[in-house]
Amino acid sequence: MNSELRPRPAGASGRVVKLEHNSALLCGNLLGEPHQLTHDVYLPPGYSNDSDKRYPVICCLAAYTNAGPGQVAWRNHGETLPERLDRLLEQQRMGPVIMLFPNAYNALGGNQYVNSSTIGPWADVIRDELMPLVDQQFRTLGNGARAVFGKSSGGFGAMHLAMTQPGSWQAAASHAGDAGFDRVVLPDFPKTCMVLERYNYNLERFIKQFWRRKKPGYDEFHALMVLCLAASYDPQPELPLGLRLPFEQRTCKLNHEAWENWLRFDPVQQPDQRLSQLNQLNGLWLDVGCRDQYHIQFGTRQLHQRLEELNVCHHFEEFEGNHSGIDWRLDESLPYLYQSIMDNA
Repeated sequence: MNSELRPRPAGASGRVVKLEHNSALLCGNLLGEPHQLTHDVYLPPGYSNDSDKRYPVICCLAAYTNAGPGQVAWRNHGETLPERLDRLLEQQRMGPVIMLFPNAYNALGGNQYVNSSTIGPWADVIRDELMPLVDQQFRTLGNGARAVFGKSSGGFGAMHLAMTQPGSWQAAASHAGDAGFDRVVLPDFPKTCMVLERYNYNLERFIKQFWRRKKPGYDEFHALMVLCLAASYDPQPELPLGLRLPFEQRTCKLNHEAWENWLRFDPVQQPDQRLSQLNQLNGLWLDVGCRDQYHIQFGTRQLHQRLEELNVCHHFEEFEGNHSGIDWRLDESLPYLYQSIMDNA
């Protein structure tokens, strides 16, 4: 019998180390989340502080419900991201990189990686605190060799950072990143109203009981996500929890003023000038499953069309699949990001 029923890990392994981060920008955030954080950093095989060799840095933004620690944790099936990097390096599909896994989790269950007066200015935290800290503590090539990527909310975050921080990133990849908010999030609003009704529309009560329930349901997770999006796209520091919902809770009637604030973050709603700034990247990767259960394929197709009309160079793929189990796509995008960084490094 074959003794290797499961694939063995790559021969040479990198290692994951801890990066201590005392954030000035996150001090006093309205959610009361700690500003002293620990982030995971992957160092490639052969990395040594005694060597003169320097490496590009790729920042990995986790999807909603996940964070940096979940990206490096053991998996019963498939690979962790460090294991995937080891294999891609062994297969000579890409060169060695340092990878940062920001720990951006909070009481609202995730992060969109935008600047929010409620959750904190996470876009600035990543660019102005975390990336310089990585450069300071590890042997990097500096700010001319950086990429950012993610899937779902992390894919949205990667696109947002690439659009709003031109010159700070050399490449970006979005796997099924949120786009076309009218098709992606509007269907969750009535479900959220029905969940909140059980808590007499008391948002704080809902959040506290969510974290104390033994088994929150699917609709509860989506309701918490809507609160997270509201705190990200329409923070209101003067209101309880620093957010307002974009609908009247009993009738689900849309609050158009609040909804317009959400749409200002929608990639497909960005002005031409902001989208055109993406041409400053050496590489931009977009992909999405043709059967995405959150309907992200429609907004991604629209974004692809707009980028083509603006002559923004990018790589677009629509693959057979949905929103789940798409880590295999990283076998394509990570070598693409590495090459895009190193072409001009």
